[in-house]
Amino acid sequence: MTERLVITRLAHRGDGVAEMPGGPLYVPYTLPGETVETERVPGHPDRRRLLRVIEASPERIAPICQHFGICGGCAAQHWTAERYREWKRDLVAAALAQAGLDTPVAELIDAHGEGRRRATFHARSGANDTVEVGFAALRAHTIVGIDRCPVLAPALDGAVSAAWAIGEALELHRKPLDIQATASDAGIDVDVRGSGPLAPPQMANLARVAESHRLARLTRHGELIVQRATPTVTIGKARVALPPGAFLQATAKGEETLARLVVEHVADARIVADLFCGLGPFALRVAERARVRTADSDMAAIAALKQAVGTTPGLKPIDVEIRDLFRRPVLAAELKTTDAAVFDPPRQGAEAQARELAKSAVPVVVAVSCNPATFARDARILADGGYRLVQATPVDQFRYSPHVEIVARFER
Repeated sequence: MTERLVITRLAHRGDGVAEMPGGPLYVPYTLPGETVETERVPGHPDRRRLLRVIEASPERIAPICQHFGICGGCAAQHWTAERYREWKRDLVAAALAQAGLDTPVAELIDAHGEGRRRATFHARSGANDTVEVGFAALRAHTIVGIDRCPVLAPALDGAVSAAWAIGEALELHRKPLDIQATASDAGIDVDVRGSGPLAPPQMANLARVAESHRLARLTRHGELIVQRATPTVTIGKARVALPPGAFLQATAKGEETLARLVVEHVADARIVADLFCGLGPFALRVAERARVRTADSDMAAIAALKQAVGTTPGLKPIDVEIRDLFRRPVLAAELKTTDAAVFDPPRQGAEAQARELAKSAVPVVVAVSCNPATFARDARILADGGYRLVQATPVDQFRYSPHVEIVARFER
């Protein structure tokens, strides 16, 4: 059975919303003001599948990718740039308002740059033992096979074909595979996950793929298979060797933009705490002018940061600590001599650490987040502890997706 719906707004995940007496219905790939024909999604009473657009919005534009509407990676290629930017900024404003924080939100900064420098491809065996390699369909386990992705940076050219070759070399036999590709200064770095133990012939096949596709390095669950060059990234003055499967900001421009905002916010500090520091995209830049204390639970990232500190001249001291900040946050008493604190947690936020910061006397706290909801929760904790949110800046390094970064400054 089909339904005709009128879309009134876009929700936070990028789905169009039709307001109905029984509650909202969500229709992906639609726009406000459109009349659309839909069908029910089995098992999801509040979701509908778009069949056709009956009356299109004047703000609808042609998507840049032939897979848009099938691949689940992008949500808003079909919207004009101006309205898309307004929606993305409003995601941050709405989250703050819901938390009772009345703070002006700055204009969205476009940090797409050259495009994504990280991508995780999924490989699955299809019919007749064929291999499918690509991205997941929207809220589904099926794979949309791709031969290119227009949101990837030129530095990842060749990553899609390498992922196909890896999937074919491993003879999946129904085993799902994730292939993480990262653009480094030395070339593409690939870590394969989900394969299970490999027999010597499979290891040899993978080594041949790495050579033929000129990969900088190929690992399996972090285990080295072949390395042609050490994958590194440049962070400020430092050159950092990447651990296998290392986390980086999605785009190089995104990292530069977030770091620039952080450095500006802590410019007057002599001692800075960088919590959830990762490989040090903030610490290594801040240390050009201030002493930095870092902490993170990722041992490989901390080791890479420590090595970079030891080989980079001209930096102020950087103290490096392996610490699970979810279970053992840095305490308020430990921050007595700190002039500014920066925290950049994963999507789940940093509730425990925010509570300790709220008890502290640190004059300036800078929060970086990729999740408006958990950011707003942590911001509320800081506000309840006496901090004032004076600036919130949304940064878009996830173009066409519903994800948005935030850099915010809190003061006592």
